[in-house]
Amino acid sequence: MSCHSIGDVTVRRVTEQCGAGFAPGFLFPDWDPRVLDEHKALMIPDCLDVTEGRFIASVHSWVLRTRHHTILIDCCAGNHKNRPGLPRFHQLNLPFLERLAEAGVSPDAVDYVMCTHLHVDHCGWNTRLVDGRWVPTFPNARYLFSKAEYDHWRGPAGREGFNAGVYEDSVLPVVASGQAEIVDGEGEVGDGLTFHPTPGHSIGHVAIRLANAGQSGFFSGDIMHQPLQVFRPDWNSAFCEDPVRARQSRRWLLEQAAESGATVFTAHFAASSAGRVIRRGDRFDWRFA
Repeated sequence: MSCHSIGDVTVRRVTEQCGAGFAPGFLFPDWDPRVLDEHKALMIPDCLDVTEGRFIASVHSWVLRTRHHTILIDCCAGNHKNRPGLPRFHQLNLPFLERLAEAGVSPDAVDYVMCTHLHVDHCGWNTRLVDGRWVPTFPNARYLFSKAEYDHWRGPAGREGFNAGVYEDSVLPVVASGQAEIVDGEGEVGDGLTFHPTPGHSIGHVAIRLANAGQSGFFSGDIMHQPLQVFRPDWNSAFCEDPVRARQSRRWLLEQAAESGATVFTAHFAASSAGRVIRRGDRFDWRFA
């Protein structure tokens, strides 16, 4: 478990799974292997499985411990979820809660769960299966969702495509229990955390900024999937719903992180999953933290 500090807030990664994911040409429609050639030292072996020819993708939660609260950002894929179209996330039985316990966190000790967006691999552990029913995994937590994202997935979009069923089994039970808080647009959500709309990958995607004691961090969700996008911010993933806005949000994040020196806590980079963005003229560079 990698651990970082932003002021007096500790940030720890708790991994659900990490392994070979998508082939480069599938994940990035604009794939150019020459970019990998330029950055092999950064990507191999931690972020690219050369034998399989696939990127290595981590699926994890970030656990924040502030003076007052325990906070989870993004909740992976979850166990026992029916995802036949996505074999990596279908009917899992992984020891995520045991790993959370190793980090010193029990489900009833979590005060807030915050989702950058509501795709299958970011909100699965919002709920767990108990006696045949989906119930909130974290019984004492408030769950914070972007309003644009929530409104999108509770409609027809939540019943079709790769994300079908996610709203029903991983969001609706939280709403039914009265634990959901819907954040409309940009806004402070407590403990130095702010929601910043970063649409493009999904309709209501947000980046979450943490500011504490003169230091800052960004929880970037799926604005980027792999470090190569730092060097090629024009590259969208195959899953970006609005290509133009996705590029705008990616560049916004890179510029903000480079100017502020903030640590960027990514959702799928392997290695430490966190790092710094450095400006190189009109381009950017990445260093794992």
